Amino acid sequence: MQGDLGRILPLREGAAREFVFSTADFERVRKLIHQYAGISLSPVKKDMVYSRLARRLRALGKTNFSEYLDLLTPGSGDEWEKFVNSLTTNLTSFFREPHHFPILAEHLRKLGSQRPIRIWCSAASTGEEPYSIAMTVIETFGTEVNNVSILATDLDTNVLVTARKGVYGMERLERLSPERLRRFFLRGTGSQEGFAAVRPEVKRLVEFRQINLLDNSYAVPTPVDVMFCRNVMIYFDKPTQYKILSRFAPMLQPDGLLFAGHSESFLHAANLFRSQGKTVYVLATQPEKDASATRLR
Repeated sequence: MQGDLGRILPLREGAAREFVFSTADFERVRKLIHQYAGISLSPVKKDMVYSRLARRLRALGKTNFSEYLDLLTPGSGDEWEKFVNSLTTNLTSFFREPHHFPILAEHLRKLGSQRPIRIWCSAASTGEEPYSIAMTVIETFGTEVNNVSILATDLDTNVLVTARKGVYGMERLERLSPERLRRFFLRGTGSQEGFAAVRPEVKRLVEFRQINLLDNSYAVPTPVDVMFCRNVMIYFDKPTQYKILSRFAPMLQPDGLLFAGHSESFLHAANLFRSQGKTVYVLATQPEKDASATRLR
C-alpha cells in the first residue's frame, strides 16, 4: 500500500533528490536568467533546471542550491558564464526549416555581387545554421565570393567553441544531400573517422562572436541585409521580444529580410515588422537610425 501511495502522491519538495531545490531557489534562478538573458523559464522547467545546475553544485562541492546561487552575480566571472551556459537550450541542425534557404538565395541574387552584403545569424548555437547560410551563399555566388560576410553570434560560449571548430559527427550530417556533403565537408579518416569538417572556403565566410540580445547595443556591422533570429524569441516574453525587435529594426537595410522560427510570430510588433509569409519579415516602415546599434563600417 505504501508503494502504491508513493506512485500516486507527489513527492514533497526536495525529496528523492541529491540536493534540496526549493520553490524559492527556482524563483531565484528564474529571476537571474530573465534579468541577464531575457529567458522566461516556465514552472514546468523546474526539473530541467535542477538537473542542469546540479552538475555545477557537484563540480564545486556545494551542498545546496542556496549556497550555489549566492555565488552568482552577473559579470562575476567564470561561474556566471557556466550558469548561463547550463540554462540555454541549443537545438539545431543543418538547413533546419529548409524553406528559408531558397528565399535567402533569391534575395542574394537580387542584391547581386557588386556591393558588400552583411548577414547576421543571431542565435548561432553550434554552427549548423550559419554554415548552412554560408553554403547557400556559395551555391548562389560561387566559391570565390568575396562580397558577403556572415556574423554568427550566441549567448552561450560553449556552443561557440564547437561552432568555430566546424567539426561534426556524421550523424549530424544525415539530412545533407550527397552533393552538399562532398562539396562542403572533408571526411575524417583514421582516428577522425566518423567525423567531418567544414571546408575552409565555407568557414572563411563566418565570424563567430558572443552577443547577448539583451545588451543595449550590439557590436554588429550595419546596415544588415539579412537577419536570422530563429527559434530564440520563443524563450522571451512579449515585452522582451518587442525590445529586441525595436533594436533590430534600425539595423536592417530598407529592403532587408528577417527570418524567424516556424513557431514564432511578431504580430505584436506590427509597427516594426510585417510578414512576407513563411516566417519571413520585412520592415513595416523605414525607421530612423538609432544609436542603440553600434555601427562598425
